[in-house]
Parts: sequence; structure tokens; C-alpha cells
Amino acid sequence: MGLDLAVMVASIYLGISVRFIESSGDLPSSLGPILPKAGSFALVMMLIMTVFGMYSGEWMAGARAVAVRMIASFAMGFVVMSLLFYLFPDMLLGRGAFLFSLLFALIGVTLTRIAFVKWSNLDTFKKRVLVLGSGSRAAKVDQLIKSMSSARSLLVVGYLPLQGNHHYVEHARVLHDTASLGEIVTKYNIHEIVIAVRDRRDGGLPVSELLECKLRGINVIELSSFFERENGQLQLESLNASWIILSEGFKQGLARDTIKRIFDLVVSLVIMLISLPAMALTALAIYLESGGPVLYRQERVGQHGKPFTILKFRSMRPDAEQDGKPRWANKDDDRTTRTGRFIRRVRLDELPQLFNVFMGHMSFVGPRPERPYFVEELTRQIPYYNSRHTVKPGITGWAQVCYAYGASVEDAVEKLQYDLYYVKNHTLFLDMMVLLQTVQVVLWGKGQ
Repeated sequence: MGLDLAVMVASIYLGISVRFIESSGDLPSSLGPILPKAGSFALVMMLIMTVFGMYSGEWMAGARAVAVRMIASFAMGFVVMSLLFYLFPDMLLGRGAFLFSLLFALIGVTLTRIAFVKWSNLDTFKKRVLVLGSGSRAAKVDQLIKSMSSARSLLVVGYLPLQGNHHYVEHARVLHDTASLGEIVTKYNIHEIVIAVRDRRDGGLPVSELLECKLRGINVIELSSFFERENGQLQLESLNASWIILSEGFKQGLARDTIKRIFDLVVSLVIMLISLPAMALTALAIYLESGGPVLYRQERVGQHGKPFTILKFRSMRPDAEQDGKPRWANKDDDRTTRTGRFIRRVRLDELPQLFNVFMGHMSFVGPRPERPYFVEELTRQIPYYNSRHTVKPGITGWAQVCYAYGASVEDAVEKLQYDLYYVKNHTLFLDMMVLLQTVQVVLWGKGQ
């Protein structure tokens, strides 16, 4: 991201130089200071590229997908900057200079992306990781490395089995080395050790050797912290109460709550005003297709387990739960109306929840609120489930932008792992990132 920022700023200077210096040999005095204009252009482009998923880790998923997102980002950048030039004439770069700058920025960002992909595939520049253990927890690391594009910066040298370990990873990945841990670290030039051992009693963990490695500057990290850093989630299988108690995060406080509340009020009010025409059209479409009621009211569980009534545009038939029995809402639910399928796809059904945010029942960003019936059921089946209720529920959330549509206990487990990450690390910056990625979810049909 920092490299792209430098490319954007440099492209403005290069575009202006090509446009004016080649023709007149000097910059016109009417152009004014260039740095504020370059900074504004860079900021706008970085925000747009974030929205279009260029910093989500998925931009390396395929050349075609990257090309589509890159072209869409710069096309949107052209439209937004043209609008800014119209509203703020002092930002004008001069005829032709902006088009040169945009072209140079596109070329520069594309070349840096290609260079980064080439660089990330070189083992020389990767962090060399040793996983301590070869059991089921170690296998989770192996699965993560294979599935995540962001894990390209890591090179797992091998899995070192300890006493009583059964091998759940490929036999070829297991290090059958009888040397001490310190000698193995030196031999394989290890930068980081991941502790993936379940049983640590009776000498199951070489504490003195790990301490020696730590004092030598080798990073030693718990499996829970490793998944938190690499995958943006807290893995329930590797989580324990002592790690939660001793780790950083899970902070609450008056200042934090006040800032978040002000953020919620401002964002909800602005979006409410902007989306009034869309809400009016949605209400009309629902009424014309299946009559009233237009809004759907349902009891959900809020912060500290307090119930509240959530508001949504009705997307299902009025008799969807006529027997009174709660059911999971499926992605292709046959109870959904034609209008309902459309408003779900573009998230228009969530807009009335802006009033919940304004009234303080919800936050704009947070774990999605569930119905009391499902909360009771999931609390019995999933450890730490109630921890998600320590913060206000949200219209959108970290789990919604990171995980696909889910409608089962297994999906609830996966989403909880992302919700716990948010509860532990929630900040205003993370809320802003979730909002930007929510736009990406709507544009590219990701998440739920």
C-alpha cells in the first residue's frame, strides 16, 4: 500500500512535467502547489482501490480478476477526480496533465504488482517458519498456508514432532531431526517458531530451549496468535481461556465507546439521507409485489444479551414462518420473493437498520445480531459464543466481509472466529476498513 501511495504521488509530478515542461519548458504559475493535489489524488485512488479489493489479499487470485479490478478502480478514479475538479477548481492540474498522470499511475501500479508477485515467490525473501508439533493443530497451519494467498510471504521449513505426536501433516514435511531446538533453528535459518502443541504437560514443551531461541531474537508465537495475525480470526480449536486473559486486546472504555457512538451517529445519518430515495423505491416494490407489511420486525440479541427489535425490509413471503418455528435463512431460500432476492443481493434489505443504529440498539460495524432461539442453541454448542455480545451488534461486520453466506452451526463457528477477532481488536480504523470492504462485498457479491 505504501509503494502504491508513492507511485500515485510521483505520477502526478511526472504527468505535469510531461504536459507542461515538454511544451513550454516551465510550469505555469496558475498551477499552484502540486503536493496537495498529488496527495488528494493518491488518497482518492487508495480508497477506491481498497473498495475494489486491491488490498484484500485476493488481488493475486488471477490475472483476469486483477485486470478487471484495476481497470474498474482507475475508471472510477477518473470519474471521482473529474467531479472533484468541477467542485473545487483550485485542484485542476491543467488540460491533459491529469490524463497523463492517470496513465502513469496505472502503468506504475501494474508494474509494482507484477514485481511484488515475482518477489513474493522467491524463497529468499520469505519468513522461514518452524512449526513445533505435527498433530492436528499443526495440520491447521498447513491448511492455512495452502489456502491463503497472503501466506506467500511465509515459508514453512517443516514440522518438528514432539513426544507422543501423531503425524497429521504430510510425512515429507515432518523434520526427523534429533538435534536440539537451538541447533535446528541455526541449521535451517529459522526466523519464527509457531507452537502448535496441544499437550504441554510433563515436558511436552521444550520451555528452556524455546527461551534460548527467544533470547537469540527468534520470534516465538502461539498458534492462536499466528492465526489471528495471518487469517484475521481467532481459531476456536486452538483457543483457551488463559490466552484470552493474558493477551492484548478485548479493551472497553468510555473514550472508545464515545468515539464509536459519534462515528455511528454521523455515518448512519449521512447514509440515511443519501439512501432515502432507494428506501422509498424498495418499500414501493415490496408493497406492489406482495402487499404489506413493508418492514420486517424481529427480536434479536444485542450488547450484554439485551433483546431489541431489529428493522429490515421484508424479503420473504408474509407467511414465511407461519408455524412460529425459527429457521435458518438460506442463501437460495424458496420463501424469498423476487424483490427480496434482489434487495438481499445488493443489501438494500439492511437499510432500515440505520434507524436501529441511530437509536443506539446497534453499531454500524459489529457482529451480526442473532435471534434469541439461535443464540441459546449456539451458546450450548459453541464455546465462547457469548463473547460476541460484549460489543454492540452491527449492520456489517468483520465476519460478513471475510466469510461467505452461512446458514448452519458449522458456518456459525466460522463466523464466530472472525467475530472474536473483531471483539479483541476493534478500533475506529478497523471499522473504516470494514465499511470500505462492505462496498467491495456489494460490488463483487462476496460474504453475507
